[in-house]
Amino acid sequence: MKIATWNVNSVKARLPQVLAWLREAAPDVALLQEIKVTADHFPSMEIGDLGYNVAICGQRTYNGVAILAKRPIDVLFDSLPDNDADPQARYIEAIVDGLRVASIYAPNGNPIGTEKFAYKLGWLACLGRHVTALRASEDAFVLGGDFNVAPCDDDVYDPVGWQDDALCRPESRAAFRRLMHQGLVDALGATGSHHRRRYTWWDYRGGAWPADHGLRIDHLLLSPEAADRLVDADVDRGPRDWEKASDHAPVWCILDDGASQAKR
Repeated sequence: MKIATWNVNSVKARLPQVLAWLREAAPDVALLQEIKVTADHFPSMEIGDLGYNVAICGQRTYNGVAILAKRPIDVLFDSLPDNDADPQARYIEAIVDGLRVASIYAPNGNPIGTEKFAYKLGWLACLGRHVTALRASEDAFVLGGDFNVAPCDDDVYDPVGWQDDALCRPESRAAFRRLMHQGLVDALGATGSHHRRRYTWWDYRGGAWPADHGLRIDHLLLSPEAADRLVDADVDRGPRDWEKASDHAPVWCILDDGASQAKR
């Protein structure tokens, strides 16, 4: 099973790129963020023509997450449990072919010292509580998305220049570490791709993309039960170089089907 996550930065503005990527990369499950549309304006027909079912937690103009899958999608949550009063569309979780998957768009949190940063930390804390429940279930799961956290200095092209940004603040990194300390596995790190400075986001400004001045803020986090099936993972840099590209690149991983793993 190939699972990918991509912050598309508006599915309507990027629809030709999204369709081209789905044809080329052919993920079995695609987790999208910042779709910036409500469900009734999501291009379900165009994406469905490529063989995908869709599940959407949308919001007009801002935020929004979706799950695309070649198999049926059984939606479990369209917001974080215990956080369903949050008006921002940032989380959707479902079961696809026996695997729990979630598409996550964590808050940016800038500027520091405002309610936006407090909201970010509170949201990540709520996610952490949900991860505790997921781990207790012993289900295999993949949490994929734009976490808006660069976990360490190796994930930032200029650590000093970014040290006071919400994506790199010690408080944000500590919240991310608390997630990981619950036994989650970073798919890129587990396959060695992390050590190749595989950034996932590049600013549109200042020639960041051609200079490879990026950050790694998009992640696929696997439960131990899913990580046991991990075959490979990487960043698909190709779409970031396309015309009218999103400022993010997709991240993907491949999981064994379990049956073949049992034969080893």
